[in-house]
Parts: sequence; structure tokens; C-alpha cells
Amino acid sequence: MDPNLPAPRALTVIQLPDGTYTYADAANLPAQQAPQQIVQHIHQAPPDRTVQRLALGSGMGAGAVAAGVYFGPLLVGVLTAIAANLAMLAFLAAVMAWGVVTVVKSIGGGEGKAASKSVSRARRGRG
Repeated sequence: MDPNLPAPRALTVIQLPDGTYTYADAANLPAQQAPQQIVQHIHQAPPDRTVQRLALGSGMGAGAVAAGVYFGPLLVGVLTAIAANLAMLAFLAAVMAWGVVTVVKSIGGGEGKAASKSVSRARRGRG
């Protein structure tokens, strides 16, 4: 060692607040402090309005979420198909009734016309 050089100082490895490590001069370090106490307030989130999140929040689990996601649109599709079928049946019933009335008027002669008139009067409330 060269006597003209200063004596080596004791260096200490410290961790900075950002998590990195560095060397520090032990003479310049402050006295050891007690760990800082962190008080953390945890607040509950506001309730959600969707069925799936309510199902998860009440502890029903992933099965309820899967059922809501899968059967929700499936139910809408089924109800739409039922409504379309009923509308088609109502349309067919109206067309068939119109066809029967037309055939009875044309084939029945005088009796058919009298029958259609009595039916139309009965519908209007005149007897």
C-alpha cells in the first residue's frame, strides 16, 4: 500500500427506497431507525349491478357466472324462436280462415252468401 494514499474507509451496502443497492460511507449513515409503520385502509368496493358479479360476490362461484353467461343469450334466442313460431302460426290461421270463407262464398251459392252474411253480422254484434 502506498503511504501517500488516504486510509480506506468502511463502506456499507444499503438498499435505496427504489429497491436498488449501493455503497455508502458508514460514517455518513444516520443512526438505525425503527421500521416505519404503514397504516393501510382497505375500503369495500361499491356493489356492481350485473348478475355475474353479484353471483361472484355472494360466493356462488364460477358456476353461476358460467350459467349466466351461457344461458342468458340462449334464453333470449329460445324466446325469440318461440315468438316467431307463434307469429307464423297466427298468420297461417288468418290466411286459412280467409281461404275457407272465400271458398264457402264461391261454392255455396245463395246459402254460402247467406251464411257468410250471418257470420259477419254475428261478429259485428247484430243478430
